[in-house]
Amino acid sequence: MQVVVAKRLLQANDQIAEMNRKRFDAAWVAAINLLGSPGAGKTSLIEALVPELAAKMRLAVVEGDLATTRDADRVAQLGLPTVQINTSGACHLDAGMVASALDSLTLDGLDLLIIENVGNLVCPSSYRLGEHFRTVVLSVPEGDDKVAKYPTMFQRVDSLVINKLDLLPHVRFDLERVRADVKVVAPTVASFALSAATGEGIAEYTAWLEQRCEQIREGKG
Repeated sequence: MQVVVAKRLLQANDQIAEMNRKRFDAAWVAAINLLGSPGAGKTSLIEALVPELAAKMRLAVVEGDLATTRDADRVAQLGLPTVQINTSGACHLDAGMVASALDSLTLDGLDLLIIENVGNLVCPSSYRLGEHFRTVVLSVPEGDDKVAKYPTMFQRVDSLVINKLDLLPHVRFDLERVRADVKVVAPTVASFALSAATGEGIAEYTAWLEQRCEQIREGKG
């Protein structure tokens, strides 16, 4: 029986991720890995960002999901170049999947590529895709204990979006508890509270995205 060591799998993935990064850098494209649980509102966040960003930069999206093209269909309706990756049961995207998706996109002329990962707070954190930065989306209905219970995910991102603020009056969710947990688990992570549905707080996160993209274009990312 042959035993495949997980470390070797991750090393192989990282090699492809480096190749993806070189493709992004050669085309001067910033790439973000958008993470979060199923239903956290990752696709809704993209839909809310497009009106804010599309007038300033050229966008494309890679959608990761176990099955269906439903998220990709929603994004494509916004007029963005979109590629769907169906993982056939895998709980995360890996660098090889993204490399294949890039073959279906024209990177030249783009400013930002948004990669929406499979809904999961565990597996995707271990797999680099070649992205320049990561955002994890945590929604109010998920509960305020997720940062403490899944610390690895929150330690491996650059920013946290707390989504669905419009539902705060209807569920038990302590926003300050989440912020306190972030300070303990990942003190350097930028945190944003917003509602993709109503637009509340979107401007602050959009400004952060624009700043990160500019830093990458200047070679500081």
